[in-house]
Amino acid sequence: MADSVVDEVLSFTNYFSDLVMLFVVLDVIALCVMLFLERCDPRVFVTWLILLIFLPPVGFILYLYLGVTIYNRRRFQPKNITDTQLMEAAEWQRGVLESDFEAHPERADVYRVAKAMEGAGAWAYSNNNDITLYTEGEPLFADLMEAVRGARKSILIEYYIIRNDHDGNELLSLLTEKVREGVEVRLLTDAFGIGKGPKEGIFRFRNAGGHYATFHSTLSLLLSPKKNNRNHRKIAIVDGRVAFCGGFNIGDEYRGEGPLGHWRDATVRVVGAGILPMLVRFCADWQYCSKEPLRHISEYADPGMLSHGGRDRMHLVSGGPDTMPNNPIQMQYHSMIVNARRRLYVTTPYLNPDDSMMVALANAARSGVDVRVLIPDKKDHIFLYWNNLTCANELMKSGVRVWRYNDGFVHEKMMLMDDVCCSVGSANFDHRSTTLNFETNVMMYSRRLNGQAAEQFLADLERSTEYSCAEFDRRTAMMRIRMAVSWQMKLLA
Repeated sequence: MADSVVDEVLSFTNYFSDLVMLFVVLDVIALCVMLFLERCDPRVFVTWLILLIFLPPVGFILYLYLGVTIYNRRRFQPKNITDTQLMEAAEWQRGVLESDFEAHPERADVYRVAKAMEGAGAWAYSNNNDITLYTEGEPLFADLMEAVRGARKSILIEYYIIRNDHDGNELLSLLTEKVREGVEVRLLTDAFGIGKGPKEGIFRFRNAGGHYATFHSTLSLLLSPKKNNRNHRKIAIVDGRVAFCGGFNIGDEYRGEGPLGHWRDATVRVVGAGILPMLVRFCADWQYCSKEPLRHISEYADPGMLSHGGRDRMHLVSGGPDTMPNNPIQMQYHSMIVNARRRLYVTTPYLNPDDSMMVALANAARSGVDVRVLIPDKKDHIFLYWNNLTCANELMKSGVRVWRYNDGFVHEKMMLMDDVCCSVGSANFDHRSTTLNFETNVMMYSRRLNGQAAEQFLADLERSTEYSCAEFDRRTAMMRIRMAVSWQMKLLA
């Protein structure tokens, strides 16, 4: 009896040892893949290395679940092809930048930055737009709803989050009403972001004949790494005559009625030729998600779009895993940093730039550029909050000044360079937005809009507290532990 028990124990031990050995072998394979094929961020590599070595089974399963960016790049190849085909719709705008500079040689500073943006992958420079900047939810939602109510031909909407609350359901009800009036309405949301959205409203919208698609499916979220590649864009286009693009999602929270209180964010309203690249962006995303052919893109454009008489200049900058390793969003931010001569103002809820941008910010501050960064003082994502403070400390050592916003929550993604240009959009200043997510920013070359953004930024600083290295050094032992854990966890987020 005793011998049989011993035999069973030895057999189980051998089986367990073989299983551990199998995971060790798989770990080695995964490490080789990361090291030689993925060319990933070294910080990400170190994080996975720790998990794979010290927690082999867990680390390997997590890597299959959240990692494997090779799979993502291959999976998104059809999307690149679609984007290339649709970009032909913006062919007419080639040469606009050069002719604009020839007509206004005094704007050499704008030309230098815009040319860098064009080389980095920014879309369709245009110089005939009227752009309105919103920094509060109330006026934005009022104008967005008014535009939707006035739609006669088409409404194209792409949002990361639509809440199941008053504003979210009001939008769905309005879209359903427009479908019944005969307006073509297409609604695209992210499967991860819409998780707790207005499901009944979406059901009624689809039953009425509305077109609805999600970026990736629920099955994708459960069984593949694509859950880590989220469509974070926020775009709305009505009749091809007016478009909205920025950082606001749809919901009461974004008007300041949520648990974080007053909500600061930014979105722009565009009238003019700058709508065309937004149409291209939406159509590319829609065809990728729904596999449903659309009418020719010109049928969604307003005939007066190209001849509009506005004076605001802009580029549309979009990036995602399908553009790696040369993500236009990453190159946009880097270009603005290195081209700054006098001031660089950055507002972001999540401060976690890659090493190259950390060095660029530090060098800008050392060279005499007035570099200021505004981050939240409230926690919406606990790991990211502690990471903000860690990155802030590193930047402050080089002369970058950092403030923590006290009047609610700041969710704005804004970068302002000198008097030359200003960027507003969906892309945070962090690893996720420049590597994993699908993002879109509007790059504006307008002294008027630059001045408005700078005025708002300085007003926000008056409602903020400046951070310091001395304050960071006074961390408690628990805060140090939280920051250390957060620094590792955010690389997998």
